[in-house]
Amino acid sequence: MSEKRVSFDFQIDFTNGGGVQGQGFRLDIEGDDIADDALAAALIGDLRLLMVGSVRIFNKRIIDERHKRTAAPERTDSIPAGARFIDLSHRIETGMITYKGLPAPLVCDHLSRTQSRTVYEAGTEFQIGRIEMVANTGTYLDTPYHRYPDGYDLTGLPLERVSEVPGVVVRVAGAKERAIDWQTFAATPIRGRAVLVNTGWDSHWRTEHYFEGHPFLTEKAAQYLRDESAMLVGIDSLNIDDTSGGSRPVHSVLLAAGIPIVEHLTNLSALPTEGFRFCAVPPKIAAMGTFPVRAHAWLRPT
Repeated sequence: MSEKRVSFDFQIDFTNGGGVQGQGFRLDIEGDDIADDALAAALIGDLRLLMVGSVRIFNKRIIDERHKRTAAPERTDSIPAGARFIDLSHRIETGMITYKGLPAPLVCDHLSRTQSRTVYEAGTEFQIGRIEMVANTGTYLDTPYHRYPDGYDLTGLPLERVSEVPGVVVRVAGAKERAIDWQTFAATPIRGRAVLVNTGWDSHWRTEHYFEGHPFLTEKAAQYLRDESAMLVGIDSLNIDDTSGGSRPVHSVLLAAGIPIVEHLTNLSALPTEGFRFCAVPPKIAAMGTFPVRAHAWLRPT
């Protein structure tokens, strides 16, 4: 069977201004045809474009022509000596507010060191801590049970989705629009990866500004990430959804597909766009869909 390529013209607009055009551009395709949206995604990925707003395809035609490229093998080594670890979590402290309307945590002693001296032998003391909080506190992970009663909870969370996952960072800081649409992700390899969205909104953490006007994903973006088989999706913002109304389409789409969500990440600017492993493992608690995580990543030594 002959190999197929597609020849087309295009117009691309960027969310931070400007655009680019092309005529007679050619790409390898599988099969005998390709839809315009799929072609737009392939184009963005081929050119590795960031902050893409809209893509228009013109004069598309399928031609018989030998493919020009082959896929590079992916590295799957274990953690090497000298790997660098980067913390991506906020601190949980007494009185902090993660989300307006939810109570702040209380962190205190159940047994203080002074009290423990009456229990143990001289020179031996311990502290046993106590925390009272809702599950949606600090940097936390949502499982499908958070949204759906029949979805898996923290005890059913597949570890391969949250531990040592190859990660990619998609940077959108500076975008003119709050809504982050599917085109933003088309230049990034998604399949089998933890997709972390770096909006820069974490700079407002512990301020009133953090709770108003945050960046969020669109429903189409969630559908694209689902269809491209993301392992996990995270964001350094108040919520992955638009909270101006009562619907939560991004949570609904991703969690229905079994894709966990991490919200209130921080320090994503310290990561490269790819070439790291991401971890965000919560405790194994039954009948609970959300819990704080010590989200972090590690990078190979340079």
